[in-house]
Amino acid sequence: MSHNIVLFSQSVRTYCGHSGILKVLQKIWSGHRGFPVGNRGIHVDSIPTLPSLTSSYVHGTSSTSLLYSTIGRCLQRTVERCPDREAVAFFESGVRKTFANLQQDVDQAAAGLLALGLKSGDRLGMWGPNTYEWILVQFAAAKAGIILVSLNPAYQAHEAEYALRKVGCKAVVCPMEFKTQRYCDMLRQICPEIDSSNPGNIRSARLPDLRLVIVLDGRQTGMFHLEDMMQAGSSQHMQQLEGVQKKLSSDDPINIQFTSGTTGSPKAATLSHFNQINNAHIFGNRAEFNWKTDTRVCVPLPLFHAFGTVIAGVLMGVHGVSLVFPSTGYNGTANLAAMERERCSVIYGTPTMYIDMITHPDFAKYDLSSVKTAVIGGSPCPLQLAKEIESSMQVQAMIAYGTTENSPVTFMPHPRDTTERRIENCGYIMDHTEAKVVNPQTGEVLPLGQMGEIMIRGYCVMLDYWGDWAKTEECMTSSGWYKTGDMGTLDACGYLQIKGRIKDMIIRGGENIYPMEIEQFLHKHPKVKEAQVVGVNDRRMGEEVCACIKLLDGEECTEREIRAYCKGEIAHFKIPRYILFVTSYPLTAIGKVQKIQLRKQVEKQLGL
Repeated sequence: MSHNIVLFSQSVRTYCGHSGILKVLQKIWSGHRGFPVGNRGIHVDSIPTLPSLTSSYVHGTSSTSLLYSTIGRCLQRTVERCPDREAVAFFESGVRKTFANLQQDVDQAAAGLLALGLKSGDRLGMWGPNTYEWILVQFAAAKAGIILVSLNPAYQAHEAEYALRKVGCKAVVCPMEFKTQRYCDMLRQICPEIDSSNPGNIRSARLPDLRLVIVLDGRQTGMFHLEDMMQAGSSQHMQQLEGVQKKLSSDDPINIQFTSGTTGSPKAATLSHFNQINNAHIFGNRAEFNWKTDTRVCVPLPLFHAFGTVIAGVLMGVHGVSLVFPSTGYNGTANLAAMERERCSVIYGTPTMYIDMITHPDFAKYDLSSVKTAVIGGSPCPLQLAKEIESSMQVQAMIAYGTTENSPVTFMPHPRDTTERRIENCGYIMDHTEAKVVNPQTGEVLPLGQMGEIMIRGYCVMLDYWGDWAKTEECMTSSGWYKTGDMGTLDACGYLQIKGRIKDMIIRGGENIYPMEIEQFLHKHPKVKEAQVVGVNDRRMGEEVCACIKLLDGEECTEREIRAYCKGEIAHFKIPRYILFVTSYPLTAIGKVQKIQLRKQVEKQLGL
């Protein structure tokens, strides 16, 4: 009986805020025995008190243990469970692999990496767009204990040089080119010694750790071809791989993700098997992938980003879901076509990606009836946009919150939450994770509903910033709390609302203004497709508010109309001093607006 009470109390904590909770409690009170916890029924003698927080601190309790394993072992277990299920489908290239196919390729590639001279702990840079080879190398490196370094496919030569040198990459895997990117040419620009080197024996002055480059397509002087790697592994290297597997620890670093952070050069967030496996495992449980055998996820996100690497790639290996990649490079039309033809049940994306889809001129022509869930992450999603996604796509929108340094997801709603809970905030704390909202100056935990900096502690927090202990100490306290730099609030049931970034805050004549609040308001205007707000220099006020607005196709609007819309609805000091109508924003590869670049562009345009 006590076991059932524990299960019920955990379930109520999980379901706080879900639709119909009071009716469920009344049924249980009257003796109903059918309330589901996973696949089990329970019975209690009395209604427990609904949990209510007393301060802005939450702890994701769970009756499910964390996984102490490696990515390779998790994939092996999934292959044993569902060998013939489709693991990945690349819509554009036509490549399809079952889990058994994938495992066979991964073993051969991992043995090949060892045969080419790489060993556990070496860093391998993966530089390119979404292809099957990206997934293949991700899992092969993990199986061999090699640390995958996720390089932005948009990097130019100097950016790639910084990243490769920062973490001491011994190998780079890349295509010859993609669109305007000439990867091999850029590598030769950084390392002119490649052309005079034998493959596997590069000696570079600017990249002293680099030894080999593996090209995915085409033969290049001084570089290996992908087939060289796939054929290099002998039975001896397979035995070596088995030995490596026995020695690998769940706590070993396995992936380095570059994140720009708040200032300065990109920082190299180091994540372990333990970080990634458990974040993928817990995310899948929350999204109910753990008991569905037909989940097909459409993934337009870039694989180099933590969202793509973990919540797509690693999650596929842990939960056995099928991944559908619409295109090599981002393509809104391909997203819609892939969802229709592949009968996807879930779609991942950033707010910008969803805007592209629901405003697509042929949107209504696509049959998206198979899609039930839209997971939104990567950057804040305005409430109005979330409502439009639900109504246009006829899906449940789920807004997830996290950071690269937290592997990445830390808050997310439940599919059975009420609509308001799912789209008006970022859900509740993930299992086995702690969060608090603090005064950023004093570190004091704030009362419920009061805005402050969000801090995270738990299994998900990165190991460190590779080779940069000073920056690691800046964002991680001695007691293990990671400072996100995001501002938000918690309610009595632990649901999180994001208010913006500390660094994005506009200080106008002493008033603190958070751009996200104004953006959320402007998104309600019937002519507005998207709005981004930045602070710009002002001689008198220090900073002034500037709104950069994208209009819906065919709409016309004036500055006066926008100001009239704001008047009497938001505080006078929040009404934008400058209103610009734009057709695009500077974006990262994942579709996140680069506000620093946007501010620079705006100030230049306004002569500030």
